[in-house]
Amino acid sequence: PITESRPPTVRFTGVALAAAGTDPVTGALDDLAVEDRDALAELLADPARPLLVHDAKALLHAAAARGWVVAGIRTDTELAAYLVQPQQRSYDLEALALQYLNKRLRTAAEPDTDGTHPTQLTIAVDDGWQDRCLRAEALLALADVLDAALAERDQGPLLADLELPLVGVLVAMEETGIAVDREVLAEMGEALGDRIRALRGEIYAHAGEEFSLDSPKQLQAVLFDSLGLRKTKRIKTGYTTDAAALSTLLGEHPVIEPLLTYREVSKLKSTYVDALPPLIHPATGRIHAEFNQTVAVTGRLSSQNPNIQNIPIRSALGREIRRAFVPGEGCTSLLLADYSQIELRVMAHLSGDEGLLEAFRSGEDIHATTAALVWDLPTSAVDNTLRSRIKGMTYGLAYGLSAFGLGQQLGIPPDEARELMDAYFARFPGVRDYLHGVVERARTDGYTSTLFGRRRYLPDLMSDNRQRRDMAERMALNAPIQGTAADIIKRAMVAVQAAMRERGMASRLLLQVHDELVCETAPGESDDLRQLLKEQMAGVVDLAVPLEVDTASGPSWAAAEKH
Repeated sequence: PITESRPPTVRFTGVALAAAGTDPVTGALDDLAVEDRDALAELLADPARPLLVHDAKALLHAAAARGWVVAGIRTDTELAAYLVQPQQRSYDLEALALQYLNKRLRTAAEPDTDGTHPTQLTIAVDDGWQDRCLRAEALLALADVLDAALAERDQGPLLADLELPLVGVLVAMEETGIAVDREVLAEMGEALGDRIRALRGEIYAHAGEEFSLDSPKQLQAVLFDSLGLRKTKRIKTGYTTDAAALSTLLGEHPVIEPLLTYREVSKLKSTYVDALPPLIHPATGRIHAEFNQTVAVTGRLSSQNPNIQNIPIRSALGREIRRAFVPGEGCTSLLLADYSQIELRVMAHLSGDEGLLEAFRSGEDIHATTAALVWDLPTSAVDNTLRSRIKGMTYGLAYGLSAFGLGQQLGIPPDEARELMDAYFARFPGVRDYLHGVVERARTDGYTSTLFGRRRYLPDLMSDNRQRRDMAERMALNAPIQGTAADIIKRAMVAVQAAMRERGMASRLLLQVHDELVCETAPGESDDLRQLLKEQMAGVVDLAVPLEVDTASGPSWAAAEKH
C-alpha cells in the first residue's frame, strides 16, 4: 500500500502489485476508473486469493480507511523476517531485499516531517512509481526465500497462527485508541509544577547554593566538592549522579532525598503529563498508540506515540498518570485482565519440577508456600521477610540473577544469598536442572526456543569475553520464559478479540501492557466481558499448572478495583 498520515486518519492513496509470470503494476487509486478500484477491493477481500505483503498492518489500516476488507494475507515478509532473525534492527523491504536477494532497491523514502520513518511502501503519490514496481517484484521473491527459512525452522505456524492473526487485533486497537481526560492531565501538570518548585527550593537550602539541577557537571561539583559526599562510580565526565548511584547516598546528607524526588517528579511531568496532551487526536479525544511486533527480540510487543508499556506503575506518584486514561463516551468503565505470575508458571511448566508444580496447583499463596517448603516450615510461620526473599529469588532465577545480584536485591550478603539459592535448588532440583540445561542447550544450538518455537539467537554464548558470555547466559535463562509468556498473551489477544466479535459485544480491547489487557466496557456488558476475559485468557494454552487471570474495573486505569 501507499499511504499518508497514520491512524485513525490514514489515507490509502496508491498501490503496487506483482504476480508470478506478469509485470508489476502500480498507480494512484484516485486515478483509477471506478470499476478498477472495485476490482482491487474485490481482490483484497477474496480469501481464496493469497496475498503476499510487507507490513500487513499498514495495508489493513489503509484498506479500512476506504471501507475495504483484506481477507487473504498469506504472509508478511516483515513479520517473517523478524521470526527468522529477531535481533535485527531493521526489517524494511530495501534492507531485506539486499540481505536475502542481494538486490539493491532505490533509496528509501525520507523521514516524515515529524521525524518518524514510513514503511518502504509509504511515499508521496506523485513520486517513484517505478521504484514501487521494483519493490513489489522484490516482495514476491523475498516471500519465497523467507517461507523456506520459516519451514526450515518449523516456524510457519508461529507466523500463520499467531503473528498474522495478531495484526488484525493491533489494527483494531490502534484505530480505537484510548480516551484521555485532558483536565486530569492539566491538574496534574499544575500540581507537579508546584511540587518541582518546592523541591528545587528545598534542594538549594540543603546545598547552600543555587545551581542547575539538570546539569550533571554542576551537580557533581555540589555533591562531591562543595558538600564532600562519598564519590560514586567513576565515569568519563567525573562521577555518576544517576538515580541508582544517588540512592546509595541516602542518609549521608539531607539533600539526597529531595533530589531523588525532584528527578522522579520532573521526569513524570516532562515524559507523560506534558507529552500526552499533544498526542490526543482532536477528532476522537483519544490517544492512538502504535504497537510494534518486530522490535522486542523476546517476542513482546512494544509501543510508541506514546510508549504505553512505560507508563509508570511502581510508584504511587507514577500510578497517578493512569488516572487520565478513562472509558470513552458511551462506555461505563475500563476493565483490566492480568495474568497472575505468568512467568513463574511458565518456569514451573518448562522445568517440570513436581514440587513447584504442586505448589502452584495447591492454589495457595505461591511465595509463602515455596518459602515454607524451602525452610521446612508451616505456611503460617512464613513472615513477610521470608516471603519477600523467596519471591525476589524466584523471579531472579527466571532472569539469571547471580548470588551477588540476589544479595544486592534483597540487601543480604552474597554468601547468605548463595545459601538461599542452594536451599531452593535442594527443594526444587527440577528447576536447577532446567536452568542449567537451557544454557547448555543454547550453547550447542546457538539459540533458545519458546514453547511455541520462537527463537532467540545468542552467539555471545561462545564469546571469549567473560562479561559478554555471562550476559548471554542470563539471556538464555530468561528468553524461553519471557518469550513463552509473550506468546501466551498474544494468543490471548487473538482469542479475546475473536470471542468478543463472535458474541457481538460492543466492548473493545484497547491496550496490551506486559501481562495485562485493558478493555473498554459497553453498558450492560461488564459481567459478560469479565467472564469472557477469564475464560479466553486462561484457556489459550494447556500448561502443567493453571493459568490464573485477575480482573479489575473502574472509572479510570488507576481507579480499577479488583473483583
